[in-house]
Amino acid sequence: MRIQVLTIFPEMFGPFLATSLVGRGMARGLLDVEVRDLRDFALDRHRSVDDEPYGGGGGMVMMAPPWIRAVRALSADADADAGAGPGTPAGDRPWRVLLSPQGARLDEAKVREMAVRARLILLCGRYEGIDERVRQTVVDEEVSIGDYVLSGGELPAMVLIEALSRQVPGVVGLAESVAQDSFRDGLLDHPHYTRPPVVEGLAVPEVLLSGDHAAIRRWRREQAELATREKRPDLLAALARARGVGR
Repeated sequence: MRIQVLTIFPEMFGPFLATSLVGRGMARGLLDVEVRDLRDFALDRHRSVDDEPYGGGGGMVMMAPPWIRAVRALSADADADAGAGPGTPAGDRPWRVLLSPQGARLDEAKVREMAVRARLILLCGRYEGIDERVRQTVVDEEVSIGDYVLSGGELPAMVLIEALSRQVPGVVGLAESVAQDSFRDGLLDHPHYTRPPVVEGLAVPEVLLSGDHAAIRRWRREQAELATREKRPDLLAALARARGVGR
């Protein structure tokens, strides 16, 4: 998977991309993440990317031309790498994603949907927002990590990259770990235990020490359902709707 990030703060990504699963995935050539400075696509000597909003109001708005030039340049580079011509259809070019609180909520289903795409361009906005014409010309999809406002799209981009990296075969050492992640089948994850067997008087459930793998699977499923019912009943309701229950 190849991911290109557009931001005015590329330095934020250095430590993130060099550590943990993302760093190992990149070192092994399983994941390719490139961070580009949006200011490189500004044409004036001040490398301007924002201006005062039409109609007045506080804050600054990010101008459309630098974004449009940047996205089209990265798309053209990707097409050239793939040997595609200028008329490349949308399904063959990078999928352009704007990180925005107005976007669709990022969840496990959305992550898996996006993970099948070979190439992504992530747009990290700042200030009061991005000129609407960017959305109208070079954005395929808006994605939000929650109903709150951050100063920019950089942290959401990192969240998305981290989530996507887990879907790339080979990035996570044990594929079983990904298969058992929370939300994978609409439920939260089951409880986990390791040594020592007793902590503060709390013992590991006997079933996990039994060696009976069928019983362990049943226990884990029951505990996942219990955790979901107690912590996120909305997920059970959504799962029931998806299965056509309670109509």
